[in-house]
Amino acid sequence: MILFQIFISFFLIGLFSIGGGYAALPLIEHQVIEVHNWLSLLEFADLLTISQMTPGPIALNAATFVGTKVAGLPGAIIATLGCITPSCIIVLVLSYFYFKYKNLNSIQGILKGIRPAVVSLIASAGLSILALAIFKNENVTFFNFKLNDINNVSVILTLVSLFFLRKFKADPMHIIVVTGIAGIIIKSI
Repeated sequence: MILFQIFISFFLIGLFSIGGGYAALPLIEHQVIEVHNWLSLLEFADLLTISQMTPGPIALNAATFVGTKVAGLPGAIIATLGCITPSCIIVLVLSYFYFKYKNLNSIQGILKGIRPAVVSLIASAGLSILALAIFKNENVTFFNFKLNDINNVSVILTLVSLFFLRKFKADPMHIIVVTGIAGIIIKSI
């Protein structure tokens, strides 16, 4: 029964995650935290970190991680298959129709209409991750925080990371390694 639930959950995530992995994050969060309670919010933040650091699409990495945590290797396989099955079906169908009707104005209008929704999904996921990074308590949001809820070390690391990424075009992997080491050092003090 659990493998069926994993497959259906990640099938739905794959079916509705228009716009790629980052757009899937709110859907993954909803399924694994709110609907099935497979992960806590902090475990979800760890999942995102691990999914970003490992090669491959973030949604597939997240599916594999959750599947492994919930049901071991069979869960990882089922979650991954659930996540990619809708994409395979949709891409086959859409590619047929796109190449047949790509010059129609209505198709171009549909694509222009979907873009803002995708951007808002990505922004929503980004704000959730940012809130987890800068606030001490996982239940605090940008709408209900006090100054003492802010994790100053995380804010400083975030700002320094952004500075080096934007100003010096630093390699993101170097930023991840350096901030990880800094986090270990600061946590051990």
